[in-house]
Amino acid sequence: MAAWMRTIRTFSRKYATKSSPHEHTSTEQSLLLWKRISFFVGVPAICLAMLNCYLNHQAHHNDERPEFVAYEHMRIRTKKFPWGDGNHTLFHNPEVNALPEGYEE
Repeated sequence: MAAWMRTIRTFSRKYATKSSPHEHTSTEQSLLLWKRISFFVGVPAICLAMLNCYLNHQAHHNDERPEFVAYEHMRIRTKKFPWGDGNHTLFHNPEVNALPEGYEE
């Protein structure tokens, strides 16, 4: 057992690399490179994606709401909601969401 440990210790001493001052410089350069890539490539890419989403939303957003069609399978109320008058959902928006009878406005 001692011979095995001695062999490993000799091997590790023989082939171990010692850190040099140049190793830290390459690490700092690599860190600086990735920081610059993040700021000069990543942030503008995210900003362009956000601008694309915003402009796409503006192009497809209609100010008119769709005509109300009273489908039998939609807006079924088997019991009242526990808040308000019992007919409005929790996040009800009168400009967008319709009640079973139709739009409020």
